[in-house]
Amino acid sequence: MMFCLKCGRMLKNQGGSFVCPGCGWTKEDAPGNLMTKVDKRKEKEIVIVDDTEKIHTLPTIAIRCPECGNNEAEWWLRQLRSADESEVRFFRCTKCSKTWREYD
Repeated sequence: MMFCLKCGRMLKNQGGSFVCPGCGWTKEDAPGNLMTKVDKRKEKEIVIVDDTEKIHTLPTIAIRCPECGNNEAEWWLRQLRSADESEVRFFRCTKCSKTWREYD
């Protein structure tokens, strides 16, 4: 990085010269040493998942499903009431997909 010798601000490139945005001091660069902008960013492949029903990303817990009796369910928290009250825990059975909630 280049800094102004008068006021210490960072210089900006304007037409091959470095110019201070504060005091206007200019540093002429030698011909052939012009600052150029280079883009090194590479495009990344994006994977689109069509069938999201088969992907389970929520944590699981050992809890009995009231519908089928399975002992495993996914769980998550949501703030449904005011901020000074506790969150509501939701559960979804990993076998029958029944969803239920618990309050504190």
